[in-house]
Amino acid sequence: MSQYFQGDTVSRETDIIGFGSRAQFLTRTYSHLFGAIMVFTAIEVALFQGGYAQTMAQAMLGVNWLLVLGGFILISWFASRAAHTADTLGKQYAALGAFIVAEAIIFVPLLYMANLYAPGAIRSAAIVTMAGFTGLTFVAWTTRKDFSFLGGLLRWGGVVALLAIGGGVLFGFHLGTWFSVAMVGMAGASILYDTSNVLHRFPEDRYVAASLELFASVALMFWYVLRLFMSRD
Repeated sequence: MSQYFQGDTVSRETDIIGFGSRAQFLTRTYSHLFGAIMVFTAIEVALFQGGYAQTMAQAMLGVNWLLVLGGFILISWFASRAAHTADTLGKQYAALGAFIVAEAIIFVPLLYMANLYAPGAIRSAAIVTMAGFTGLTFVAWTTRKDFSFLGGLLRWGGVVALLAIGGGVLFGFHLGTWFSVAMVGMAGASILYDTSNVLHRFPEDRYVAASLELFASVALMFWYVLRLFMSRD
């Protein structure tokens, strides 16, 4: 009987240690996500206050805007792949840093137009995005469900979005409000999928990579929520 209780105690201690290490992983992941958002914001503020944003926006808007949209989706895909393949801490930080800079650059024309033609839209979109992210994270954390089944749907949705963008470039049709609504829904599904991976699948030494994947989904939602606010004005 004493051996039974001794074994049970060891098992509980092992569970506690495992829970503690996972909790540390989650804390590191979300602190890095917050840091990535802050760095992204700081870069944008520096570009706008330094007078570089206008020049960059005009140069990027000189090409077909749909190509910028396609580039944004492709960069998000590369970020997700980097999150799963970066096998050292240095590579994880390099991938996260490169993605933050790439996102900051590709966001410039959208933020420039929003600041020029839809005052207040950036702040409203940021609030809605954070509320959406918080709500979806709460759902994933409280239900503890495995949302890995969304992976195939997200890949399929990404391909469809790229085909729609390619069709718009070739045939000149406009991707309107409903496209942005669909992409916001896709971003929400991506947040559920990524949060599920963070909770259940990411190794505990990959917290930087996990934050990169979450940041890509938050950026995707912010991009299309902002487009919806701009289309309303």
